[in-house]
Amino acid sequence: MAFADSSTYFNVGDSSIIGSFESKETGKLFEYSEAKEEDWVAYVDYGLKSEYVHRVWVTTPWKMDRGFRMAKVLKTVVYILLDEDDEGEPVIEKWKIKKHNVYSREKKHYWSEYRK
Repeated sequence: MAFADSSTYFNVGDSSIIGSFESKETGKLFEYSEAKEEDWVAYVDYGLKSEYVHRVWVTTPWKMDRGFRMAKVLKTVVYILLDEDDEGEPVIEKWKIKKHNVYSREKKHYWSEYRK
């Protein structure tokens, strides 16, 4: 199970979180969010920016790992950029998924500003 970093949450982050899904193979839950411009520095040469527009959160971020992998999340499959091979080409893995859930964005109520 891997939850997105709180910096993507609706209430305390930038609201870039999109939803969650489970891996059909492992049954583990993953959350995903929108990719940021800075995520593309390593992938500029491959022309993958327009396709892989999501961050799939795979672990808690820390100084040696960003916590996510770049991905393209579709309704029943996810394409994950894992690494690069010996020739420098991207290694892409296909995951079959289930229970794909897109989070609803809560409407802001006029009184929400007063509850702070």
